[in-house]
Amino acid sequence: MIQETRIVLKNAGKIDPENIDDYLKAGGYEGLRKALSMRPVEVIDELLEAGLRGRGGAGFSTGMKQRFTSESCLRCPQRYVVVNADEGEPGTFKDRVIMEQDPHLYLEGTIIAAWAIQATKGYIYLRGEYTDSIKKTKKAIEDAYERGYLGKNIMGSDFSFDVEIRLGAGSYLCGEELTMLESLEGKRGTPRIKPPFPAEKGLFSMPTLVNNVETLANAPLILSKGKAWYQGIGTKRSHGTKIFTISGQVNKPGHYELPMGVTLEDLIGLAGGMRGGRPFKAALLGGAAGTFVDSSMLKERMTYDNLKEKGATLGSGAVIIMAAEDSVEQILHNCLRFFRHESCGKCVPCRTGTTILVKRSEQLLSGHSDRKTLVQQMLRESEMMAATSLCPLGQSPILPLKSAARYFLEH
Repeated sequence: MIQETRIVLKNAGKIDPENIDDYLKAGGYEGLRKALSMRPVEVIDELLEAGLRGRGGAGFSTGMKQRFTSESCLRCPQRYVVVNADEGEPGTFKDRVIMEQDPHLYLEGTIIAAWAIQATKGYIYLRGEYTDSIKKTKKAIEDAYERGYLGKNIMGSDFSFDVEIRLGAGSYLCGEELTMLESLEGKRGTPRIKPPFPAEKGLFSMPTLVNNVETLANAPLILSKGKAWYQGIGTKRSHGTKIFTISGQVNKPGHYELPMGVTLEDLIGLAGGMRGGRPFKAALLGGAAGTFVDSSMLKERMTYDNLKEKGATLGSGAVIIMAAEDSVEQILHNCLRFFRHESCGKCVPCRTGTTILVKRSEQLLSGHSDRKTLVQQMLRESEMMAATSLCPLGQSPILPLKSAARYFLEH
């Protein structure tokens, strides 16, 4: 039986998340101490060579993202670090677990990121519904200021960094980094056209590093334990662990931290197996903007690269399990309704496309006589949306739709 490998969640349930002394006794802020003894470029190189990849869904190199930001506009008067804690993907609650059970860990990672790119100001864009996360993050920030881990001359160095919390108002779209920056600037949460990317022209037109909570929580551990330690966990191309949030037809839904490369079958086993012994039918990987897979994928390694090669996605680590009696068409319909509801309406392809897809999905559920033609129409619509929409929301329906068609709808 596979067991959890907890590194990001090593303190979860073992320390008082509102007591900074507990965090310090568990080795807290040692990663920051190590970072401040290094040159910023050395910190970036350490994370780059460790192979840390973004845990928000895309899996882009964290070190490379920091390098782009640090090298952009060398004479800019200000750089920013923005923490994407606006966790809105259905089925995903990994960041909430970190914020509620070990808030200093990701705060320490945020300060390390600021040192790496030489930012002096940071914002935590936190989901407004996460009341416990907000409370504990506020307490962590207050205690960090009091102990000298935030503010002027951090830990006796010449580095100063301030951070503030900004609350999201429930918009799924604001989880996308450029839309989030619009919201942070006090504007309506609608997408920007890119390029330019945040590393070049982000918050208030200054170079900005945007990372999510789980990504930042890995940085202190890598700095304190070393890149070789981190490289020893996971697979050759995907190092470290991943927090998977498992829900649906399993006996023990919840969050599980495991090395990269675990199989879907392993995850189901760790979550207590299928509920009531029901046969496995499908899994939706990555939330609403993810991909459906069938039993042929049960033994495939859950890594960014392997799943991409198989036409699936790891995404945020959400895994929604379906049993034999569950309707894939109904789950797909729910996803499409979600996209229609969350569309900001700024661009026509997304605004009209999501509406068309929901109507076609209703026809599919009602038992349309020409099922194959209907599915093909939906696929064409999603392809046009993906090619012409301004932001990832309009590019998302093609993922669950194409994968559902591949495994279930065209048979």
